[in-house]
Amino acid sequence: METWKKWIIGLASLFSWTFLFSPSPILSRQVIPFGLCPKYNPRIMYQLYQPFIDYLNEATPYRFEIKLSRVYQDTIDRLGSGEIIIASCGPVSYIKASEKYPVKPILRALNKDGKPYYRGIIIVREGSEIHNLSDLKGRSFAFGQAWSTASHILPEYYLSKANIKLKDLKHYDFLRHHDSVANAVLKGQFDAGAVKDIVAYKYRKDGLRFIFMTDPIPTVPIVVRVNAPQEMVKSVKTALLNLNLKDPNCQKKMTRWDEEFKYGFTEALDSDYDSIRKILRVVEKEHGNRGQIRE
Repeated sequence: METWKKWIIGLASLFSWTFLFSPSPILSRQVIPFGLCPKYNPRIMYQLYQPFIDYLNEATPYRFEIKLSRVYQDTIDRLGSGEIIIASCGPVSYIKASEKYPVKPILRALNKDGKPYYRGIIIVREGSEIHNLSDLKGRSFAFGQAWSTASHILPEYYLSKANIKLKDLKHYDFLRHHDSVANAVLKGQFDAGAVKDIVAYKYRKDGLRFIFMTDPIPTVPIVVRVNAPQEMVKSVKTALLNLNLKDPNCQKKMTRWDEEFKYGFTEALDSDYDSIRKILRVVEKEHGNRGQIRE
């Protein structure tokens, strides 16, 4: 009897050591950094995008890990150097990347109406005397990061069309995140600011008013290096294109995703971003420094 006890204990120990020191299926997967441009502060980025990454880890044979950067350009340069081979950034960031590095878009997000577009919105506080773009002359303005489509390039373009140059503003600044812009306007630090629509609607109840909405903008692409493993690219595309928004289990998972990703995806082409290319060229030419955006 004592021998049997020793044998059972020994067998249990063997299983314990095997469990502890043998690579698990998840840990043994190929790790792939997934670059994300810093639209929000790091805590919110992880909160909103880790559930999305968790889904990719469940639905593909790879283990993706979030790779954040301080500014949009850092994410693009990491993509260019090969430090990361897949990333999600805005249209302008993608265009700048495609001009310098061998990258391509594979997917772009859908909005809540099932369309691959979003809008930029210029915001003021409730009660502000500003009601249209022409009222912004001589006022202060908060932009987002230099490579932000909805928070910098588009608003500067539309301000210029309204015959308002940056020198016509009382002062302006470039803030780190869309949320930073919304909060700065709400606190009265700036008379107006520009953010993407999902952020504008998020803070509207706190006392924001919209004075201008851009034309539709092609949604954020998921971008890969052209030499990225085709098996990985196919796996990601299959996982995201096959999302069933009518499936309660799928809906439950996606409720925790960022608003920008939670309505599914469609195929993307480089030509989808031609309209933004034209606007970017106009803004760059305005600075007399073609090919560069102030940082």
